[in-house]
Amino acid sequence: MPRLFKWIIAAAVVLLVALGGATASTWLSGRVPQGHVDTVLADLTVTRGHALSTASASADKSGYHDCWPTFGGDSRRGLTRPYFRLGLPARKTTWSIGLKSYIEFPPAYCNGVLYVNTFEGRTFAIDARTGAIRWKRKLGGTMPSSPAIDARRVVVSSQDGFVTALDRATGRTLWRLKTGGGVESSPAIVDGLVFFGSHDHRLFAVHASTGHVKWAFDTGGRINASPSVFDGRVCVTTYAGSILCVAKRTGRELWTTYVKRDALRYESFYASPSTDGQRIFTVARSGKVVAVDAATGALLWTNRVGGTAYTTPAVASGYVFVGGTDGSLHAFDAVTGTELWSSFVGGRILGAPLVIGTYVFFSTKEGQTFGARIIDGKIVWHLPFGRYAPGIATEQMYYFSVNGRLIALPGRKALRRGR
Repeated sequence: MPRLFKWIIAAAVVLLVALGGATASTWLSGRVPQGHVDTVLADLTVTRGHALSTASASADKSGYHDCWPTFGGDSRRGLTRPYFRLGLPARKTTWSIGLKSYIEFPPAYCNGVLYVNTFEGRTFAIDARTGAIRWKRKLGGTMPSSPAIDARRVVVSSQDGFVTALDRATGRTLWRLKTGGGVESSPAIVDGLVFFGSHDHRLFAVHASTGHVKWAFDTGGRINASPSVFDGRVCVTTYAGSILCVAKRTGRELWTTYVKRDALRYESFYASPSTDGQRIFTVARSGKVVAVDAATGALLWTNRVGGTAYTTPAVASGYVFVGGTDGSLHAFDAVTGTELWSSFVGGRILGAPLVIGTYVFFSTKEGQTFGARIIDGKIVWHLPFGRYAPGIATEQMYYFSVNGRLIALPGRKALRRGR
């Protein structure tokens, strides 16, 4: 009997270690972490920098057009421009520039300027026509994220816990906010507020003009994801297995849905949520693809990709596109969750796909970038470079971030229209 008792104790210890600290405590207590608006913000500090330059101070919405202002293309994070008619990328690059560190998340773009973060912690402003560097800044901390831009500012996040606003015209620091944890979340700027999540479990709304916190919501779980902002709500995923939405103006909780992996464990989300306005889509690290009702949080459907998954879903034309480490890009019906096709390329897909017109683009960890038809998944274009998210596009050009290099490729149809 003593030996049997020892085996029981040993098995229990192994189980607790496997479940992980936060998940194990959740399982033992039978409860999930409860979120709340955080009113104790003494650990946050804001430092002011330079005033806006004359060029940025005079900018307004009339000069803010043809933009890809944040990760995902807009605050919904849909990763799509279905109405662009570029055709496939041309074979010959317009320009190419090396940035001396790999680019995990795609650039932002507005009014002829690209803004991109490198993993080593530099932010670049690059002339989209020529590839010339207009300015660059090293702020400290690695940057696995995309900048967010409005008419006057570029806001960047870093894993040293800082979120920094830079002058769009000059790159000079306007303000810096220090949070209680690393920030991988790509910010979104909507109605004068900057929205992002932190490893300290909190979802933030910060005034873009000053960096002062309007509200902070403690989700109860680490946030790596970038929030989706739409229809008066801010929605995010967490490592604690939750998908949640709060009110954009106040941070008040609207709903929280916890997704279980099995009878004992909750899921864990690295991927950001994306939305078509009615449904919110994301994928857990286990490979489970999840759709919930945007208004209520009710679970609508689940499916899965093979292996683990980190890709924020791209949403376009009734399709949801998700990659996994199984070597395939998968297309699901947005309403039913039925898998419509999968396209096997043999590499691990870690970055978010990109939908431009009738094509979906994606890269593999093994250094390849592909273009597939959204209707059936047939591979119709290939570039022997790439690693994470492939890039972005404007009405005339593709801008692909391939490892540590940014390249400009015109669309074939755009080239023909220009002749």
